Amino acid sequence: MEINLSPETFFDLADFTHREVFAGCRFVWEVLPKLEFYISDLFEKGKITANCGEDVYLGEGTVVEPGAYIKGPAIIGKNCRIGHVAYLRENVLAGDNCVFGHGTEVKNSIFLPGAVVAHLNYIGDSILGKNVNVSAGAILANFRLDQETIKVRLGEKDLDTKLSKFGAAVGDSSRIGVNSVLNPGTLLGKKSLVYPLASVRGYHPQGSLIR
Repeated sequence: MEINLSPETFFDLADFTHREVFAGCRFVWEVLPKLEFYISDLFEKGKITANCGEDVYLGEGTVVEPGAYIKGPAIIGKNCRIGHVAYLRENVLAGDNCVFGHGTEVKNSIFLPGAVVAHLNYIGDSILGKNVNVSAGAILANFRLDQETIKVRLGEKDLDTKLSKFGAAVGDSSRIGVNSVLNPGTLLGKKSLVYPLASVRGYHPQGSLIR
């Protein structure tokens, strides 16, 4: 039986303003190469106007604390918080009520509404679902040491994403414990729980408990 790895398996996209970025994606990771074009196109066509530096848009009520740096293109929703010395690199797309905590680095990633990364995290080439919580020190790694393309482990076989960089897709309402690592190509279904200090890889269905 084929496992459904579409965006809709991991995320409820109904109230995500930018849900069209996922259009045509058979596999959830296929959104990542589209991200730069999608964000830049909104600025170039005047659908969104930069209000915080070059090609950076912040929604109403969003707070940027001292020392934080946002390198565009980036679109951040309403009532978000970008913590002290957080670093948002190119191609970050976030919904409303998201938190980028102190000392956190994020690049080429999507945060659905209510996604929170606490502090001292690295989130690379990843998608975080609604109300996901990533605890302090947890890392979503996006690059293999052997520099091969990222493969997703599905039972006894590997599915090649053909991407050189892909961190994780973390389903809605999942929680990632402190100092855990999601290795490149990790897929977590909705409402999954990763214990502190865990090292995670491969596909895990909805409701998984990973120690």
